[in-house]
Amino acid sequence: MATKSELQNKSPTVAAQRNDEHPWDPDVNQLARVGKKPVLKRNFGFLSLLGFSCTVLVTWEGTLLTFQLAYANGGPAGAIYGFLLVWTGMLCTYISISELASIWVSMLAPESSQRFLSYITGPSSDCADRGDGAADPNLGWLTITGWQAACASGAYNSGLFIQGLIALCNPNHVPKGWQNTLLAWAILAFAVFINTIASTALAKFEALILILHIVGFVAILIPLTYLAPHGNAQEVFRTFINAGGWNSQTYSFFVGLVGPVYAFVGADSAVHMAEEIKNAATVIPRAILFSVGMNGVLGFSMLIAILFCLGDPSQVPTTVLQTSLGFPFIQVFLDATTSVPGTAIMASIVLVLGVSSTVGLLASSSRMFWSFARDRGLPMWQIVSKVDNKTSIPVNAVMVTTTISALLALIGIGSSLAFNDIISITVVGLYASYLVPLTLLLWRRTRGSIHSASETPFESTVVNAPNATLFWGPFQMPRLLGGTINLIAIVYMIIVFLFAFWPPALPVGPASMNYACLVFGATVLLSVIWYVVYARRIYRGPVIEIER
Repeated sequence: MATKSELQNKSPTVAAQRNDEHPWDPDVNQLARVGKKPVLKRNFGFLSLLGFSCTVLVTWEGTLLTFQLAYANGGPAGAIYGFLLVWTGMLCTYISISELASIWVSMLAPESSQRFLSYITGPSSDCADRGDGAADPNLGWLTITGWQAACASGAYNSGLFIQGLIALCNPNHVPKGWQNTLLAWAILAFAVFINTIASTALAKFEALILILHIVGFVAILIPLTYLAPHGNAQEVFRTFINAGGWNSQTYSFFVGLVGPVYAFVGADSAVHMAEEIKNAATVIPRAILFSVGMNGVLGFSMLIAILFCLGDPSQVPTTVLQTSLGFPFIQVFLDATTSVPGTAIMASIVLVLGVSSTVGLLASSSRMFWSFARDRGLPMWQIVSKVDNKTSIPVNAVMVTTTISALLALIGIGSSLAFNDIISITVVGLYASYLVPLTLLLWRRTRGSIHSASETPFESTVVNAPNATLFWGPFQMPRLLGGTINLIAIVYMIIVFLFAFWPPALPVGPASMNYACLVFGATVLLSVIWYVVYARRIYRGPVIEIER
């Protein structure tokens, strides 16, 4: 084991004047240890960050929105066991991501491939302050692709939801694609307002939405379970359905996992806001794991409730899954309450939380654009990396993210089915960005090449940055347990990644094809071409901004 003096000699040092403006600020000091200057304002505490993570994750709301995907491929039993599988897999994944609090992805990779792998899955300068100089373990082209798709799908799905509420109140209403696009643009405009003009209220807004997230769950669960007719446990826990026409129930089950997977995407959004968080070293891991645990409980409870309240199982495929209201759970609410106003109020709670989720998705996505541009990984990085002097908000990155989401919403004019593929793009983009760093983490862990936090050298030493030594942050699992969790997460992500490319049903035609493979492949191809042609000349991984 290396001594402190030996480790000190391996790492570049930070100039004494690195923190003249904030000499006693631990967050700024930790940021400086990975070579970064403070740029954004720290407005988030634990409660507001927990609200941010929960409202981006929106698991019980997402379980309702994606209920049809899970039920059609798996049935009630498949939906339950698939949810539990995804919850376990995501918990292992986020534990592993929390362990990466102090390690750059580019530093985890072998030296010969550090720059390229950090460019594709990427280092992040936006949260370099977590732990002993923590860094976002997964930011690059793959992550940006996944989060951009998540932002676009969040806005568009909320627009579709509004159409469903209109159809509920006005049965003569016929939704049109261009209406969905305009509604998505309106929701994006609201998200831009909160993220720019009202940016100082973002943290308070997320804390408020956390309260609604919990209260709204209770407000829906009680009338639903009290008023609806109940099925029996035999029907719920032992009935599998293969409505997709697959060769086996096993195939159908794994295809149906995309629904609960999408409902669990987003807990790592807290990571991308790290430079805006007070005491980020401890707040971020706690917020991530607490949000996954709490949302898992709420999501599973809502799933069990709605499965028991579906009514006659033989009528579900025709009366619930084929509802004219667009979302099966709205039909379930209506069947339970037999009241259009009551159903509208219950569904409106989900709508408000869905729109609020878009606010968080835009915030997280824009911070990733800004951060990757800060490290010169994007075209026109000089413009995208600018921060507004008055608000300390990366306004240009917010507008770029919004523009891309608005353009993606145009797809809905041609085909709402084609836009559903963006859900798959979200899953494959984010899971690919998780898979690479967690595989590298397991490789480094087995080699013992990450040093104990107790060995961390002087505070004037740069760590976990290019040409520096790797150290664990304050959150670390024991070696055997941590390696086991890493391995479970990797196997789980490989399974989900492969099945996320599958279409929802057979036979497959141009209208029912899952185009996620085309979009994902095109993104990887274009990013590699851009790297070979131009980016490799200017991209060197995380940029060291302070004097050494």
